[in-house]
Amino acid sequence: MKVMMIFDQTQAGLGGKESPDLAMGGKAMAIGSCGMFERFMQQNDGKIIATLYCGDGTFKEDPEKNARKFAAMAKKFNPDVVICGPCFNYPGYGWMAAKTALTINEHTDIPAFAIMSKECEQAIEEFKDKVTILKMPKKGGTGLNEALSEMCVFARMLANKEDTTAFIQEHAY
Repeated sequence: MKVMMIFDQTQAGLGGKESPDLAMGGKAMAIGSCGMFERFMQQNDGKIIATLYCGDGTFKEDPEKNARKFAAMAKKFNPDVVICGPCFNYPGYGWMAAKTALTINEHTDIPAFAIMSKECEQAIEEFKDKVTILKMPKKGGTGLNEALSEMCVFARMLANKEDTTAFIQEHAY
């Protein structure tokens, strides 16, 4: 399974809250926080073929255009699935991830989803009925490894075009 990740500046390892203006970019490899869940990805026969990133402030300047750019890049890399997150409890990133996953689903044949903690309530409320948003704990919360493992299992299910109904009922908002 070929996976593309969408990160904000923090998860890409290119800055923190002080760097929301990071320009959109990407690398044809796993970068930033991918190390947190690489073993779960491998357990699901997954390989990260690209990591795209954008500062959440930069994204918010023109969300429609930036989400479409991510969708266009998804077409170029042609992964089996796109994971937008893990967003933890970063609300700006949560909103960017949900908007991007929805846009990728609308403009490509590549399945995309987001994963975030309940603290991203604005994004969850706005997008949960339009795109799958998996649950995860906030940064430092318990259950992180389980959530990251479930994220990779769900990605595999989407890539294999399996029925995800029961999984979504148990693990999504």
